[in-house]
Amino acid sequence: MSFSDALQRHFDTFNQLGQLETESRLLADQIDQCFQQGGKLIFMGNGGSAADSQHLAAEFVVRYKAERSPLAAIALTVDTSILTAHSNDYSYDSVFTRQVQALAKPEDLIIGISTSGNSANVIDAIEAAKKIGSTTWAWTGSHGGKLLNIADHLIRVPSDETARIQEAHIFVGHWLCEEMDRRLTATA
Repeated sequence: MSFSDALQRHFDTFNQLGQLETESRLLADQIDQCFQQGGKLIFMGNGGSAADSQHLAAEFVVRYKAERSPLAAIALTVDTSILTAHSNDYSYDSVFTRQVQALAKPEDLIIGISTSGNSANVIDAIEAAKKIGSTTWAWTGSHGGKLLNIADHLIRVPSDETARIQEAHIFVGHWLCEEMDRRLTATA
């Protein structure tokens, strides 16, 4: 596979992202409402999706572009003591669930990132968040996996290729940060 071939697959995926505009705008509205109600964003995922969770939580807390107050966001992937203790004492399949049960409130918005839509620990945590009354979103690839029928809302990237899905997830995340910056500085 050549560099040009990979770049073309990236372009092919991104040329279809316009179909996610309605869902992305709804998510932006819900994030805005979450913050207005004193809620927080809770991100989770495995592997590259864990890194994306941490990256996006940092963008909300620190800043994206605009100078603004910090926005409440956390990635459930960053506390190695919780991750390892829970996985050792219970199971990795419920490692995010325990944290959701401890931290989530009804006014929070939970984002589970899973390119396949079938990550057991993300599924379990999304189900736990729904029981709490939090709004749940899953970010997946084109099929949505099991999360298609579990999460309240989905961002389904029109691709089956993990790398392209992850590239699109971070694009959506960056757009959300930019949109929150715009909304907060417009009202300041």
